[in-house]
Amino acid sequence: MALPADADPNAPRPKRDPKQLLRLLAYARPYWKLFVLGLLATLVSSGLNLVFPSLFGRLIDASFLKVGSTDTGPLDRTVLSLLGIFALSALFGAAQSYLLSRVGASVVADLRRALFSHLITLSPRFFGNHKTGDLTSRLTADVGTVQTVTSTALAQLAAQTVSLIGAVILLITTSPRLSLLTLAVIPLVIGTAFTIGRRIRKISRTVQDAIADANASAEEAISGVRVVQSFTAENVERSRYGRGVMASFVAALQRAQLQALMAGVMSFLTFGALAVVLWYGGRQVMAGDLTPGKLVSFLIYALQVGGTVAALTGIFNQFQEALGASGRIFELMDEKSDLPQPSKPLPLARAEGRVAFQNVNFRYEGAPILNGINLDVPAGQVVALVGPSGAGKTTLVNLIPRFWDVSEGNLSVDGHDVRDYTLEDLRAQVGLVPQETLLFSGTVSENILYGRPGATPQDIEAAARAANAHQFISAFEKGYDTVVGERGVKLSGGQRQRVAIARAILKDPRILILDEATSALDNESESLVQQALETLMVGRTTFVIAHRLSTIRNADRIVVLDEGRIVQDGTHEALMAAGGVYRDLYELQFRKEQEARAELV
Repeated sequence: MALPADADPNAPRPKRDPKQLLRLLAYARPYWKLFVLGLLATLVSSGLNLVFPSLFGRLIDASFLKVGSTDTGPLDRTVLSLLGIFALSALFGAAQSYLLSRVGASVVADLRRALFSHLITLSPRFFGNHKTGDLTSRLTADVGTVQTVTSTALAQLAAQTVSLIGAVILLITTSPRLSLLTLAVIPLVIGTAFTIGRRIRKISRTVQDAIADANASAEEAISGVRVVQSFTAENVERSRYGRGVMASFVAALQRAQLQALMAGVMSFLTFGALAVVLWYGGRQVMAGDLTPGKLVSFLIYALQVGGTVAALTGIFNQFQEALGASGRIFELMDEKSDLPQPSKPLPLARAEGRVAFQNVNFRYEGAPILNGINLDVPAGQVVALVGPSGAGKTTLVNLIPRFWDVSEGNLSVDGHDVRDYTLEDLRAQVGLVPQETLLFSGTVSENILYGRPGATPQDIEAAARAANAHQFISAFEKGYDTVVGERGVKLSGGQRQRVAIARAILKDPRILILDEATSALDNESESLVQQALETLMVGRTTFVIAHRLSTIRNADRIVVLDEGRIVQDGTHEALMAAGGVYRDLYELQFRKEQEARAELV
């Protein structure tokens, strides 16, 4: 039975907690040595930059206050000192850039791995409530947004703070009066940064959400492009994606307007203050209270203060954007699976394969799906599940590998509740061959190897032969090294199914689930796949869901479900003799097959 897949649009968004940045910086802990070296390089480079204005002022005084003098010693020494300062600053700046970029790239790689590793442990219920495009957007774009914070931004914060304090001290030392004029602007700049910065943080989250929604629309359209084209719904998808892009564009435009407003205000305050400093400083030079060199030094220090405050504002904005992105990342990291692992798991190295349902009920989002299921399947038995669409057949078999947990009752494997085993041990005993086979965009060999990583090429070929797949694989130019394309698009439906069966054979599960594994195939492909399935089923506890009742006549047992309940249980002959739902379904399908044959004749 299909399960709802829509997320609640009114669900509350996670709060933006500044502590999230501390969690983010924790990922930099393994690289603290590189980070400290990069930070030291940044501080040295910043300190050297504070020496430059003083030397430049001396250069001005050595040039203009000694007009007519032939002694160029002071001038030469000052220029050499400047060149040395520039060389050292460049050296430490390059070291800082490399070290911190390496830390940032390492942190982002670790964060992406951690987020992906966590995502793939979550239950199907979680993925039913989240769009794939949104998840991949958080995994890529949002993680990329926080990269600057985990590397350069933090070091720049320290460096700019040192530069600001040092420049202010040197400003006051050079000219206390002029310093008052310059420093009076700083509170205005900081106030502007905080006021507009808060709004930038809010709109940044909106931009990220809008981009994720647009990505989700694109992901769905691209993955289902055949359906889109078959319904000539290209314009529908263009419109849907266009609305997402426009929403992100509008939000990004609002953010750009706020950033432009901040930049404009900051620029006016900075250069306005410099104009006033030039006016007042010029008067002091004319009065003989200040040398031209000291005025130039002061102006450079004032520019450094303004530039530092602007840089701190930019860093503040980066932290605001990272705060929004980290909120989206840690929202996923904090997501708990609704399939808890046992604290003291039972070992399950090799299951016998007995499966028992005892008074099992299952509800999804409050809606009853299965009711009072009692079913005891001995090891090695082949059980066919039949019933009208929506009866709960797929839901029932999905409870065995714990894709969902029972709402009430007990489901056991080998006499123990499935919740007493780890998910890894339990699922290692279960093989699944669904109707819609998913192959990964690697080679045929890699897809078969998915069943048992580490298997030898001989094992892979043996599994393919057992699945009636070796012949068509060998016919490919590259054989087992043939790339199947995304979702196996380069293979036919029957070929994909046989590769999936080979994958299951290689896994060698004790419990096998065949969910309409031949329903989408033509007669020739179905015959080949059916032979492969019969090989796969030997000696395994097997649950078969088949749309053609003629294919399950030889099952050891046929269980009939209707509206989430078991209404009949027995062999084909016994059920046909008893009448009821099974015979009605069989006769209806038999008549349809007869009519289809008559039309062909």
